[in-house]
Amino acid sequence: MSSLVKNYNRRKIAFKKGRGSFLYSTNGKKYLDFVQGIAVNSLGHSNPYLTRAINEQSKKVWHVSNAFIIPEGERLAKRLSQKTFADYVIFQNSGAEATEAAIKVARRYFYSKGKPNKNRILCIKNSFHGRTIAAIFASGSKKMTEGFGPKVGYGFDHFDFGNHKSLKKAITNKTAAIMIEPVMGEGGIKAIPDWCLRELRHICNKKKILLILDEVQCGVGRSGNFFAFESSKVKPDIVPIAKGIGGGFPIGAVLMTKKVAHAMVPGTHGSTFGGNPLAMSVGNAVLDQIFKKGFLKNVKKISKYFFNELNNLKNDYPKLIKEVRGVGLLIGLQLFNDQKKFIQKLENNKLLTIRAAENVVRILPPLNVKKSEINLALKIIRKVCKEYK
Repeated sequence: MSSLVKNYNRRKIAFKKGRGSFLYSTNGKKYLDFVQGIAVNSLGHSNPYLTRAINEQSKKVWHVSNAFIIPEGERLAKRLSQKTFADYVIFQNSGAEATEAAIKVARRYFYSKGKPNKNRILCIKNSFHGRTIAAIFASGSKKMTEGFGPKVGYGFDHFDFGNHKSLKKAITNKTAAIMIEPVMGEGGIKAIPDWCLRELRHICNKKKILLILDEVQCGVGRSGNFFAFESSKVKPDIVPIAKGIGGGFPIGAVLMTKKVAHAMVPGTHGSTFGGNPLAMSVGNAVLDQIFKKGFLKNVKKISKYFFNELNNLKNDYPKLIKEVRGVGLLIGLQLFNDQKKFIQKLENNKLLTIRAAENVVRILPPLNVKKSEINLALKIIRKVCKEYK
């Protein structure tokens, strides 16, 4: 009998070790892991480079307060700002904390401009921005918010996915920002088209409001670019990240322009553990690998191959597979029927995947996945399609 609260419906499987793309269960079975902690283990399990970075830093210092300068965090922030749109960074522990901080930054910006009532955030209905109280109300999903009221006072408005008329109508003189995921992860691996992101930027400029692009799941190389929004050439004001930046170690961050960062004066936000030396050392090690010449180019190359082969499967099984979705190595296989049985059959054949909304099977290999491992996954998926009834 477990003493853990039953807020997770856990599968009846546990693991004793992992290596790269594979996990080894406590009963000795080997699984191809295309969940990777839900897009977290960007470099796979037990990556030697990350292991070395953790070992080396653990012998120096694990944690000091943000009351002091943390050189490892200074370095990571500088590297992120040099490689991206951002001028400044705030470090957190998770994606939910990063989106919370992003919301605070947007509201504080307008407060600092003498507009304290300009504090509402506009989001896509049934999106996902985390599990904190503010983040679940940002989602606009009854499933997420039921039982966690009151709703009044959290300051979120919503528009329907792809409905620009609904979006424009929802903007008021109290709107501070639009916050969306460039690729909706939990929402069904739905990518926002580049032209749509450009239109959002245009609307934000016209209305003099901020654009927040939530890259917690789709960022840090997952799309084949460092950020998924990069292909649109837009420049956001605020971007929360997490998951892949730590390669499995808990790290979150909010990246922002100088314009909005000026509002975050001492005392406006903090985090006890955010930006500690151990986490920052891991983050720097992850960037060492992702910024290597040819790394992201290879993500795009292997992703193109994977998508082509999955679309061939879709053509072979048109009554089973409705659509192949996503970008880079953030992939969704949308089925016509509930995906639970399909995911279980994949697991029975030693391939681990996870669900998303709209009957989507979410497929999330590590970014350094090998072509042979992709081929193994394809072989298993095809076998399940063939046997599926």
